[in-house]
Amino acid sequence: MSPRLRFVVTGTTGKIARSLVASAAAAGVEVEAVGRPSLELTDLESLAPAIGAARPDVLVSAAGYTSVEGAESESDLASSINVRGAEALASCALRLGIPIIHLSSSYVYDGMQSTPYREGDPTEPLSTYGRTKLMGERAVAGVHPRHVILRLSWIYSQFGRNFVTAMLQQAERSNNVRVVADQIGNPTSAADVASGIIAIGRNLVLGTPRRESYGSFHLSAPDIITPVAFAAAIFAKSAKCGGPTATVTPITRAEYTSKLERPANAALDSAKIAQVYGISLPSLDAPLQACIEEILRERA
Repeated sequence: MSPRLRFVVTGTTGKIARSLVASAAAAGVEVEAVGRPSLELTDLESLAPAIGAARPDVLVSAAGYTSVEGAESESDLASSINVRGAEALASCALRLGIPIIHLSSSYVYDGMQSTPYREGDPTEPLSTYGRTKLMGERAVAGVHPRHVILRLSWIYSQFGRNFVTAMLQQAERSNNVRVVADQIGNPTSAADVASGIIAIGRNLVLGTPRRESYGSFHLSAPDIITPVAFAAAIFAKSAKCGGPTATVTPITRAEYTSKLERPANAALDSAKIAQVYGISLPSLDAPLQACIEEILRERA
């Protein structure tokens, strides 16, 4: 029997990294998450030894500075991690002769477009976080030709803090929550993204990748909704499971407590990845139900 494909993902606590580890056995691959203290993205000298020792067939660059608001006051740290760290990881993958899958964000766009964003649409980040993610994309692409950059939108998971866990926690404290209504995006399960990453890695290593197999892609679920609609769906599914629920009061982005401008349109068009890789993520209903059931099971 040939050895199983081995993925190494940076970061041990992130939603995507934990979802990759959780899905490895069922997918028939090996996944090792590498993070602190052996790997620290601000310590570039730590990267090559940590990655090399893990013996990857595919490197998944998932770790990063992810606080959108924090990046405004810690721009140097965000740049160190999201740009220089990403570039150094791409260099590691190049030296090892393996492809890199680098995760990015819909925040590279300004959200002013009326239709879902395609990969070729102009990038114009509104925030420091978005700028560092875009610069990280360019750094990875500039270093390593065998790269796949995945832009993601509104990732939710049973792991860590995200919109789903935040809504359920708020519902435990109050019977009414205020949620933004004038914004749209694609709520996307981290578990489904993990499945997509594994499919891409298989193609890059075991398949016959073509020129179009590399570059930037959008990977998101097809549903395009507002945070208000997303919250309502969360509470409806939680109620079916006997979990916390609340009524939703719509507010505008201007009324939200954060003063940081976020893209009004964070919706991504994933037609390109469907055409090149045959990957189409499922609609919101079943993945959200599975996520909420798992969250409530862990809290029981």
